[in-house]
Amino acid sequence: MAKKRTINKSNKSDHMVLQAFEMEQKIKALQNQLPDYLRDYTIFLRGSVALGTRHAYLLDILFFLEYLVEHTELSRAKKPRDISLEEMAAIRARDVNEFLGDYCRRYYKRIDGQIHIFENNNRSLSRKKSSLTSMFKFMFRNEQLPTDITPGFNPIKMPNRQPDSIKRLHEDELDELLEVVKSGKGLTDRELIYWEKTKLRDRAIILLFVTYGLRLRELVNLDLDSFNFQRREFTIFRKRDKESIMPLNQTTEGAIKDYLDLERGEFSTEEAMFLSLQGTRLTERAIRNLIKKYTSIAMKTSRRQGYSPHKLRATAASTLIERGFSIYDVQNLLDHDNVTTTQLYAAHRKNVREDIIENFELDEDQ
Repeated sequence: MAKKRTINKSNKSDHMVLQAFEMEQKIKALQNQLPDYLRDYTIFLRGSVALGTRHAYLLDILFFLEYLVEHTELSRAKKPRDISLEEMAAIRARDVNEFLGDYCRRYYKRIDGQIHIFENNNRSLSRKKSSLTSMFKFMFRNEQLPTDITPGFNPIKMPNRQPDSIKRLHEDELDELLEVVKSGKGLTDRELIYWEKTKLRDRAIILLFVTYGLRLRELVNLDLDSFNFQRREFTIFRKRDKESIMPLNQTTEGAIKDYLDLERGEFSTEEAMFLSLQGTRLTERAIRNLIKKYTSIAMKTSRRQGYSPHKLRATAASTLIERGFSIYDVQNLLDHDNVTTTQLYAAHRKNVREDIIENFELDEDQ
């Protein structure tokens, strides 16, 4: 495979540019398996949704086309790419409903001589429905299909997300988490060997998660030049490549400087902020594992029950609201698209009714 060289004139790091390139290659591989008449739709997706969403939509659409070829009489094609536009135009809403409501819920595939059983919940089915709705609506608007069949798609009931179902660390568990990463308490003898070499890195990572509510990919993509200690700020790239400048507080700044000065070592060719012991950028998987390890100890549970980085994002949101910050300020900090997402975390404020009444005493003598 040819070595990749970036000529990068954007504000994004070379790592992020390479990530985008690799995702584009995956998307092109999917597009090559689709009928030629879907080219207009793939161009539409390119300008309207993020890379990850494009990839997910095309995966779902290819899966649907494979279903048409392998499990129905709706097409004579031998492979998805050969499904004709006339066959696509003959598809009705009931055909899509049967795909989503019957086939997709549980299906089987023989892979390497072994039967694999796939099961989808309503959230997965809803995403597949969104992908197909997007495609069929576009093809109707693009005058490729005579009718819009999407109003006939059956609704997929999604359970309302309850505040009590949000998993996050409570204040005492958060304190315990920071103590665990600082002291190594609860780690096995083998883990302590690695902890001695990475404890400052791990503390800086955890502080960034619980202070700023960063997404995992936002943290992974941090580089040395993401941080401007003179101005006490750092830059992250949000979803859809939105650039955001975050202020550094004293605790987080001190933790990052300790890591840089005392532990990171000199890797002059590596631009990443957080490195593995091999001197390469820490992967998403490695960060998930270390967060699961430390949180399981803090919560006094099994390693399997430890939390993901996303649960630390939930912890940041809930803790900030508990401490009295406006949900709109927290929405802005965490980059929630909708304030209703942030409102879910407000329900975690303890004794909120008692606090309101206690602080709203009416003095009848005045």
